[in-house]
Amino acid sequence: MEKDQSLNYLDVSIHRIPTDINTAIYRKPTFTDTIIPYTSNHPAHHVFATVRFLYNRLNTYDLKQTEYDQELNTIHNILHNNAFPISCHKSPTDSQKAPMEPRTTKKKWATFTYVGRETSYITNLFKKTELNVAFRAKKKNTTGHFFTHKHPAPDKFSLSGVYKLTCPDCNKAYIGQTGRKFATRFQEHKKSFQRPLSKF
Repeated sequence: MEKDQSLNYLDVSIHRIPTDINTAIYRKPTFTDTIIPYTSNHPAHHVFATVRFLYNRLNTYDLKQTEYDQELNTIHNILHNNAFPISCHKSPTDSQKAPMEPRTTKKKWATFTYVGRETSYITNLFKKTELNVAFRAKKKNTTGHFFTHKHPAPDKFSLSGVYKLTCPDCNKAYIGQTGRKFATRFQEHKKSFQRPLSKF
């Protein structure tokens, strides 16, 4: 809902004034300026992906000069807090790239675990081939590794429930149910089997 003549939608904040509408970049109150640090052991195009996104968004929206300078200052703060070198930013030109020719062959991909500059040196050898290279982080450095709790499988003999015992000689079976551990109940069956029958 509009509040104080402003409306926030996705990453855009629209402010209504009597004669015009001002557009600015909106960030949630829970926003943090944490991105992949410049010194992180990640492929360069992974590290700079967020930086490219921030600058592309800055030049995509129709921002007034005040909002433009404010967003540019925010981007510089984000880069500074993540150890990025801050260089002079230039607005993109209107020149368009030449259209790409349609591919006649299917892309082939190879995945490498990025361990440092050595990985980039090796994968550069494939640039002149038809093999495309994708990088992945070490398994212990992925988000799934940090947020997935793996519980070891419990010992089935420490559980309770319905069980089945089959005689190895006659193949007759006994099905029972216990609220205790299977191991405890099995020991009771074992003792009963070894104990001689009472004589009446």
